[in-house]
Formats: sequence, C-alpha cells, structure tokens
Amino acid sequence: QVLLVESGGGLVQAGGSLRLSCAASGRTFSNYGMAWFRQAPGKERELVAHISSGGFTYYTDSVKGRFTISRDMYKNTVYLQMNSLKPEDTAVYYCAAKYGNRVSGAYDYWGQGTQVTVSS
Repeated sequence: QVLLVESGGGLVQAGGSLRLSCAASGRTFSNYGMAWFRQAPGKERELVAHISSGGFTYYTDSVKGRFTISRDMYKNTVYLQMNSLKPEDTAVYYCAAKYGNRVSGAYDYWGQGTQVTVSS
C-alpha cells in the first residue's frame, strides 16, 4: 500500500517559518516527481512547488524566494521549507507524487494534508 504522510503543519505568526515533511512508503519513488499543493478555504487547489527525480525544481510565483522544496531519496521523503510566511499562505498543504518528471498532469498518489495557519 502506497502512503504519503505529511507532517510539520501548525500555527505560526506572519514572518515565521515552518518545515513540512512528506514521508512516502509502499514503493520506491526514485522515478517520481514530487510536489506540494495547497488549498485554501473557498479556493481551488494550487500547485506550490515540484521537484523532479533529478532535483530540478519549480515554484509558483507567489512563493518564489520564500519556499524551498527538497527531497531525500534514501529516506523517501520530500520537504517544503517555508520562510517569511504570510497570512495568504494559510491553507491545507498536500504532498503528491507522479511518475515521471512533468509538473503538469494528474498525480498518482496524494497525502491526507496538513494544516498551515499564518496569523497576522
């Protein structure tokens, strides 16, 4: 059974930092692109960051320079370091995996999500 389990969410003041983790199990994800999505209340889910199996990264414009995605192939874990957080970053953050390295398209596996709340 493939599982993606997120952790690290919580409540933080604006300007603060959080580090999200996503532990993957049930298969090897070395050939999978990994991504973080988020969904705020009343809004559509959006792609926040993506990292390919080769370590190439993509970020949505609103988080460039503040968020960093990384992955540890040996631990089958992907991270999202979030700095200079803003109230508009408040959302449920989801980890996702997709075979291959294209950023777009349907993702194969999803985590259950972790809440991030940024207070002003």
